[in-house]
Amino acid sequence: MNDRVQYLTPEGYERLKLELEELKGARRDEIASRLREAISMGDLSENADYHKAKEDQAFLEGRINEIEYVLQNAKIIENKVGKRSIVEVGASVTIQEGDYEPETFYLVGVTEADPRNGRISNESPIGKAIIGKKPGDKVVAQTPAGPIHITILNVE
Repeated sequence: MNDRVQYLTPEGYERLKLELEELKGARRDEIASRLREAISMGDLSENADYHKAKEDQAFLEGRINEIEYVLQNAKIIENKVGKRSIVEVGASVTIQEGDYEPETFYLVGVTEADPRNGRISNESPIGKAIIGKKPGDKVVAQTPAGPIHITILNVE
């Protein structure tokens, strides 16, 4: 993995730290116990419990590595209150696409993106198009469904 900055809110950072603690503690212990139990049954070549526990262990270790990487490369988003002059990670941005109703999004890092709940990634097509822009700017976001024309109405 390259050492790409991982933008996180303070809450997202804490949530990942807690998840990592849970995975390295109770979840690892649970899988180790399942493995010991499956091994004690003998013939591992046809032991479905053993193979499932090994799969779960691999997934768990992958998630641990992923979280550790994100936390090591994390940049905490500052919670600024009030108007901002430009769109940046951590800003609430109100945009309007054509004649549609204006929408407000909170611009976050990839790890915390949740478009259905108004949190878009700085690496998403819209995020890339609006970052560094100011209210009144018109931009075109290149999305998988084609280009969309956006006007930035407000940045906070």
